[in-house]
Parts: sequence; C-alpha cells; structure tokens
Amino acid sequence: MANDESDYLSEIRNTVSRLTSQEFDGKLMHQNNSGEYLPSRREIAEFIELARSVLFPGFFGKNTINPQALTYHIGVNLENLFHILSDQIYACMCFECNSDAQYDAEEIRNKAMGIATKFVAALPDIKLDLRTDVEAIYNGDPAAKNFGEIILAYPGIMAIVNYRIAHKLLDLGASVLLARIITEMAHSETGIDIHPAAQIGRYFAIDHGTGVVIGETCILGDHVKLYQGVTLGAKSFPTDENNNAIKGIPRHPILKNNVVVYAGATILGRITIGENAVIGGNTWVTADVPDGGTVFNTRNA
Repeated sequence: MANDESDYLSEIRNTVSRLTSQEFDGKLMHQNNSGEYLPSRREIAEFIELARSVLFPGFFGKNTINPQALTYHIGVNLENLFHILSDQIYACMCFECNSDAQYDAEEIRNKAMGIATKFVAALPDIKLDLRTDVEAIYNGDPAAKNFGEIILAYPGIMAIVNYRIAHKLLDLGASVLLARIITEMAHSETGIDIHPAAQIGRYFAIDHGTGVVIGETCILGDHVKLYQGVTLGAKSFPTDENNNAIKGIPRHPILKNNVVVYAGATILGRITIGENAVIGGNTWVTADVPDGGTVFNTRNA
C-alpha cells in the first residue's frame, strides 16, 4: 500500500512538472491582473436569458406576466441585464488587452457601461427585427400553428435571437470574444453556427436548422430562407509571402433579397446569389448566380 501511494504521489509531481515546463509556452494559460476576472459563461448565459425575457415577456423568465405587471417585469429585468452585461463587457475587454500593462481599467469600465447603456436603448429595435424573423418562419412553415410555438420551440429563432444580440453588441464596440461566446451558446443549443459579424437583413428564416453555418463576412438581404445543413462558407485562405493565412478580407457569400437555399447546399467564396434565386439541395456553388437564377443537382433532376 505504501509503495502504491508513493508511486501515485511521484506521478503527480512528475505531471505537475511537465504541465508547468517550457514544453508549454504559456499560450494555454491566462494570467489575471490583480482584481480582474475572466468572462463568465454562466453570467453571459444569465444575460441572454434576461434579454430573452425582455424581448419575449411571458415566454422566458417569469411566465406569469400580465399587462399590469409588464412594466415592472421589464424594468427589473433590464436593470439586472445592464449590470451583468456591463460587467461581462468589461471582463472581455480586460481579457483581450491583458498583455498590455499600461491599459486604464477605469477607462475600460466607463466604456463598458456606455456600450451596455446603448445596448439597452437598442433593444426595441432588436425586438422589431426579431418580430419580422418570427413572422418569416411562421409564414414559411405550414406546420407552425402560431408565433408562440416558434418562440418556444423552434431552434432557428433561438439562434437568430442570440445572433441579433451579439451582432448589435459588436456594432456598439463590445469585444469579439463576448459576441462569439453568445453565438456559440446558441450553436451548442441548436446546432446552428452564425458568426456575430455576419450581416443579416430582416425577415430571416432558418427551417429545421441543424448544421447551418454562416461565416463572418456573409451579407444576407431581406427575406432570405435557409434550410438545414446549409453552409455559407469560404474557400481556402489566401496566404501572404510568409505563407500565413490572410485574415480580415471578405471571403463569404452575398445573398440578396428573397433567396432560398435548400437543405445541404454549400455556397463558398465571395460570390453573389442574386435576388429571388433558388439554390437546390445538396448543390455546390462557387460562382455568381443571377437574379431569379436556379441552381440544382442535375443528377437528382
């Protein structure tokens, strides 16, 4: 027994030594500055739940809402939302500039509170956009019985809610890290992967949704509808003279108004799918499609 315990402790010491050795260069460790903390996925999830309860009162959060209690319900949730959001914006900003010992924490805190204030002011506009998305999903799905069913049960609207929240925060100057955490939460929940920097118009519908991928530099017009398994992606990255991938360039598709993309289609590169175009299921598209054009898999025609 003693030998077994000795072997166990020896192995722990050896493992600790290896995990703290130069074999690992520090990129997999985060060292906090004094008094600061990492972004919290738990608190960001709480923020999302509060945002959903404000945008769709009665469907999320306390579900015993009536007209007399609505003002109180929204006011209390907005106050809680603001404090959590400003803390998480601050934490993400500190995390991203942690290597710069000269940054001003008070300045970042004030900036975080300003972004959170602007986000709260933008919530009515986000709700109006989401209203069009719910309507588009309802009108496009004969199985949908009412708006409530879509809000409570449809993965497409869950992913779109998180996307519209994350995209607005990104527009207001919040960190990419915060926006990515928000959309990746929806990705885990729904199987739908929307980059928060993508630009998506109103009346956006995702039907079924599992496996949908929308890349960072995508631009989607109004009344676009995607089915499950659709990829709006990029081709292989171009590289610089040192063979490093060139980032930050437009590399994903543009879908104009009223485009429908059916299940399993893959659209790659900075190409344009014209207005009213239809992309058939299981197709591979790497060239522009004109207005009103149709692309389909001839083997299945």
